[in-house]
Order: sequence, then C-alpha cells, then structure tokens
Amino acid sequence: MRLSSRAAVDPFIVMDVMEAARAEEAAGRHVIHMEVGQPSTPAPEGARAALAAAMERDALGYTVALGLPALREGIARLYKRWYGIELDPARVVVTAGSSAAFLLAFTALFDAGEKVVLGAPGYPSYRQILKALSLTPVDLETRPEDRYQPRAEDIPDDIKGLIVASPANPSGTMLDRAGLAKLVEAAHAKGVAFVSDEIYHGLHYEGRAVSALEISDDVYVINSFSKYFSMTGWRIGWMVVPPDHVRTVERLAQNMFICPPHASQVAALAALDCEPELEANRAVYAENRRLMLEGLPKAGFTKIAPPDGAFYIYADVSDLTDDSLGFAAEILREAGVAVTPGLDFDPARGARTLRFSYARSTADIREGLARLQAFMAARRGDRA
Repeated sequence: MRLSSRAAVDPFIVMDVMEAARAEEAAGRHVIHMEVGQPSTPAPEGARAALAAAMERDALGYTVALGLPALREGIARLYKRWYGIELDPARVVVTAGSSAAFLLAFTALFDAGEKVVLGAPGYPSYRQILKALSLTPVDLETRPEDRYQPRAEDIPDDIKGLIVASPANPSGTMLDRAGLAKLVEAAHAKGVAFVSDEIYHGLHYEGRAVSALEISDDVYVINSFSKYFSMTGWRIGWMVVPPDHVRTVERLAQNMFICPPHASQVAALAALDCEPELEANRAVYAENRRLMLEGLPKAGFTKIAPPDGAFYIYADVSDLTDDSLGFAAEILREAGVAVTPGLDFDPARGARTLRFSYARSTADIREGLARLQAFMAARRGDRA
C-alpha cells in the first residue's frame, strides 16, 4: 500500500527513550525518569471524585464540538483569576489535548506549502504536525544569551505563522511582557498569524508567565490540563481564538474530532477548583528545580539557561559529546537515568545538548542527581 509524503515525519525521540527505559525496567533495573515531561502526581482528587460520580449518574456520550459550556466558562474564569482578563467563554475551544488544538489551529490558519516559524530548540511535534499538514516548518535558531527565546528582529518576511512558547520546552525559559509584546507586534506588522503555546502556565517559580491575550485578542492561545493540572493521560486541553474564528474552528472540530472526551471534560471542570493541591505540586517542582540547578553543575553539566517555569533544564553538552543520542543511551545504560537527547528539539544543534526533566518526585530527583554525579565522575576518570 502506498504512503503519502506527508506521512514521512520524524520520530519523537523522547518516546523512544521512554521505550528503552521501559525495557531496562522490564529487565529488573530501577530507572530514574528525567526524560519525559510528565508529572508523577495523579489528577487532582476533586477531579477524580467528580468523574466517579458522573460515571454513576450520566451516560457520558457526545458533547458539543467546542466542549461543555460549563468547562468553557470555567476556563474563562481562570483567565480572570490568573491574568485579570475578561474572556468571553464563546472564544474558548476545548480540545483532545493540546495536540488536537495544534491540528485545529494549523488547519484553520495556514494553507498547504506555507511557511511557519518556530524557535529552535523547541517542541518537536510543532515541526512534525506542520509537515503532516503539508506546511513548511522554518527553524529560527535562538541563542543561549537570549535564553533560547526568539527575537522580534529575527522573524523573516516570507512566512505566514509564528509559534512561540513561554515557558518553553525544552528550556523552561519565559518571555517577559515586553519581549512577548515585541513578538506579537512584529507578527501583526508582517501579517503573520501568532500562535502562543502556554501549556506550562501555572508552573512558574519567580515571576508569573504572561499570556499573549494580555497583549492582543488577535492571537491563538493554546493550553492544556496536562502539566499544571497533572492530567497528561486524560488528553484534555483548550485554545482561545479570535471571535471571528470560532465558527471556522468549530466546523473543523466537528469533522476531525466530533468532540473532546466527555469524561475528561468532567474531570477538567472539577480540576479548576483544586488549586491548593495543584499549588502543592508546584512547590515540589520548585524544590526539584533548586536541587537540579545545584546538582547538575556538580555532575559537570554547567552550560544551562536557568529555567523560569515548566520542569525542564536544557544543557549544552558540547564539551562532553557531539552525539547526544549516544550519550543519552550511555547515561541510561551506565547510570540508570533516562534523559532526552537534544535532537528532538533542535535538528541542527541538538547533537550537542540534553534535556533533563524534574517532573518526578523529589526523592527521584535526589537519586537521579546522585547517579549522574557518580557516573560523570567515573566517566571523567576513564578519560583522564
């Protein structure tokens, strides 16, 4: 059977690392997981209780394509609480995870063959989803001195879209209001659609993250219950679109997905009211971040841009290797710690970088750092 050229997307390497770690665990090894951006905590207790009650009470069939009205209203209230924004719930589109939001956004905004810019390093699935939709991803190489965030003056002219993430994956760095405003304004001046990935909002450790909706209504904002709300496997997210785009996105959603999962929507609505539990989770990540910023340099990973949010640290390891894929495999094999090669995030320079996630328990982070320090000390001795 033939395959389309659109299907020729690259693998998501972190998933391959997860499989290699699973194989090690199946063989009896204890692996510390620093490869995947997945909270170790379950969905909030209130969310689980709400779903259990709904399963006894309701059929949980199809919902309307844009999501449960109560959930859309709850998300709008979240924007008031977090950012002071009065958001019309009609602009909120509930999706099957942020991945479905990207599919809907890219389909609504761009025609086949058009160019869309994304910062490198950046979330790899942007690039692969664009390719699968017959769009052309354009990497904009960011700099360590800019903390791996794009600069407005570097945006090319011959593009139709710009994707920005703050906090970013893999770096965890954030744009301040002025930096984000410059990017939005530059996009508008060039007639470029602006897509803001805000999936890690809520996970900040000093200043709070700024939403693109604080700057303009003429943007697409994408978020999810996966990270701050600790609901990765529930596959429930949302996006906010300009008022005149709602019906277009609704028609696409009706045909592509019918609706988001009803059960996950019920849980997500209750999760919005679980702030004390969620803030306790964030406190764990804050402690993990402190341990990582202290412990990684002791292991020899010194070239990092300290993260403002999310739960990642991106390290330049060019002084240690020019084969991050092989280096990550060596770390897993010798130290029992799973980390992600930078090739996922930056095809041009990722062979010299690694991403470390600190989303797991603090005990796991302490153990992982101890293993990394011992491994690196032994490795330096081997090469002395």
